Amino acid sequence: MQVVVITGGGTGIGLASVRYFARRNAQVVIIGRRGVVLNEAVQAVRREFPGAPNVLAYKGDLGASAQVEAICNDLGERFGVVDILVNAAGGHVLRQHSAERYADGLAGVARRWTDNFHNNTLSAVLLTEGLMPRLRSPDGRIIFISSMAAYRGSGVGCYGGAKAALHPYCFDLAKTLGPKGITVNVIAPGYVADTEFFGRAMTADLHSARIAETMNHRAGAPIDVANTIGWLASPEAAHVTAQVIQVNGGAERGR
Repeated sequence: MQVVVITGGGTGIGLASVRYFARRNAQVVIIGRRGVVLNEAVQAVRREFPGAPNVLAYKGDLGASAQVEAICNDLGERFGVVDILVNAAGGHVLRQHSAERYADGLAGVARRWTDNFHNNTLSAVLLTEGLMPRLRSPDGRIIFISSMAAYRGSGVGCYGGAKAALHPYCFDLAKTLGPKGITVNVIAPGYVADTEFFGRAMTADLHSARIAETMNHRAGAPIDVANTIGWLASPEAAHVTAQVIQVNGGAERGR
C-alpha cells in the first residue's frame, strides 16, 4: 500500500489530491495548521471513500523545525517508508491577514517577506528534508506546488518570490536523488477557482480578467492540479524529474 503525505490537505488543491489518492486506496496522511479543517477533510474523505484506509491527520506548523521533526519521527515509526510527498501547503499572507498587519514601514515589509517565506518555502523544505531519508528508493516522488506568480509576480513580490525559491531547490534535489530513483518536480498553477486562496479576494471582474488570460477560456479547478500530481507520482512519469509543469491554461505565456 502506498503511503502519500500531503501538506495543506484540508482544502483546495491539497484536498483534491487527497481524494485522488484515496480513490486509489492509498494510505493518505495530511498535515496542516488548522485542526478543525483537517478533521473535516478526514470525515469527508471517509464518507466518500469508505473502503479506503482512513486518512491520518497531523496538526502542526511546518515552518517550525521541532514540530516537523516530531511529525517525521512519528511517520517513520508508523510506516517506515513514504512513497509520495506532495508539498501543497502555502498561501499569500496578504490574503490571509489584514493588510494593517504589514503597514508599519520597513518592519512591515520585512514581516511580509518573512511570513511568505515561512509559509511557502521553509514549510516545504523542512518537511522534505525530514522525510528524505524515509522516501522509497527507488520510485519515491516529491512534488512541490509553486505558482504562476513565480514567473509573473504577485503584485508585491513576496509571494511569487517565495514560490520561485522552490524551483532551484527542486533542481538540486532532483540531481541529488536521481541516482536513487526518486523524482522531484514542481507544478505551477494559475487561477484555480473553488479554493480559499482565490475565494477571499476574487471579484467578478477579476474572475473574468483571469479567465481572459488563459488560452482555453476557463478557470482551473483543483482536480486539474490533482490529476497532474497523480501523473507525476505514477510509474508512467518515472523519467520526468527537475521539471516545472505549468497548469494554468497557458496564462503564464500571456495572450
